[in-house]
Amino acid sequence: MFPPNQYVPQCVTDRRPLLMWLFVAGGALLFSVLLIAAPLAQANGSQWFSFAVYEAFSHLCHQTAERSFFIAGHPFAVCTRCTGLYAGFAVAVALYPLLTSLKRTYTPERKWLFIAAAPLAIDFAVGFLGIWQNTHFSRFSTGAILGAATVFFVMPGLVQLSLYPRLLAPRLVKQSEHKAYYSPTTWEQQLTATPSDYSEPLRRI
Repeated sequence: MFPPNQYVPQCVTDRRPLLMWLFVAGGALLFSVLLIAAPLAQANGSQWFSFAVYEAFSHLCHQTAERSFFIAGHPFAVCTRCTGLYAGFAVAVALYPLLTSLKRTYTPERKWLFIAAAPLAIDFAVGFLGIWQNTHFSRFSTGAILGAATVFFVMPGLVQLSLYPRLLAPRLVKQSEHKAYYSPTTWEQQLTATPSDYSEPLRRI
């Protein structure tokens, strides 16, 4: 028995899911800030910064001014629908620890992702077909719904990825036990083993 001061606790809190959440939340917040930072920088004369941000987001969005929010007389770095996607994702990530466990590694049923995407698809379809003219609010809100729902499908996978070495641990233990059980006898064990006495058969009975 070891003295109490040498006791080693068997349960250790794994901080990897928390670190993964902080990383994703920080990235989502950075994206959301850049959407507004680009027009503000252009309004304040920081052309190089605003150009870099607009150019980076141009690969993700059409950036049509008529379909974008404005601040300081300049459009956001992305359109209203993409703004909703980023904003909804950022808000849902920020609230994620309050809504579910950070150690969750399973996703909801796939049908919920299609249900969340349905309002966006309908809003896009009625506008594209000329049935009804969608607005900034409809584009932003439908994008925010899908962006928020995406978090519950993305975060469990990222948490599982952060725990990947631990998931392999049981398999590695089984392999090591298998190798130890079937490991051949070493030469040292053979040399030190007691030899069989074949000179006196009666002693072996």
